[in-house]
Amino acid sequence: MIRVPADAENAHSSSVESCPSLRDVPSINPTQLMARIESYEGREKKGISDVRRTFCLFVTFDLLFITLLWIIELNVKGGIETTLEKEVLHYDYSSSYFDIFLLAVFRFKVLILAYAMCRLRHWWAIAFTTAVTSAFLLAKVIISQLFSQGAFGYVLPIISFILAWIETWFLDFKVLPQEAEEENRFLIAQDASERAALLHPGVLSDGQFYSPPESVAG
Repeated sequence: MIRVPADAENAHSSSVESCPSLRDVPSINPTQLMARIESYEGREKKGISDVRRTFCLFVTFDLLFITLLWIIELNVKGGIETTLEKEVLHYDYSSSYFDIFLLAVFRFKVLILAYAMCRLRHWWAIAFTTAVTSAFLLAKVIISQLFSQGAFGYVLPIISFILAWIETWFLDFKVLPQEAEEENRFLIAQDASERAALLHPGVLSDGQFYSPPESVAG
């Protein structure tokens, strides 16, 4: 019988002990990945993200706030019925605030249609409404005689201008980037889940790891 040298046996045992076992290798947990994917799919089933819903609420607030200011202006000038007839039926571009109210209605309809119903993921709709609002208000302030009609000649155009640009900022810097980031996270989690399913088709039990019985060398 040939006896294995002690140095070779010790080297073999130390090399075996230095090799990491399969149990020490961190495994991918597909359960957590599937839970994350299901959470993203649940958001998609809701139809609209939370940040987009907040944007639509702000667009609605824009319309209601401008409407409230216009109604207050009608009351200040001497009664709603009389002033309403004067500003709507006998519309005058240089002295009426009715067009500013219609401008708020225009923004509301276009933005709700584009970003709530059609779920648009581009900035062209908000750019169009903001450009129309800015151009119209600048022309009205320069040509009309609103500044000679008291405080509302300043308040309504300025508030309408500010709200339109806040909507643009909120969509461009909050809604679209956040939705794009959430979509990228969903794709990464889905890809990781597919890789985990390929690498670990089933859970390995302790019985599947065994050591061969010792054999006598030679």
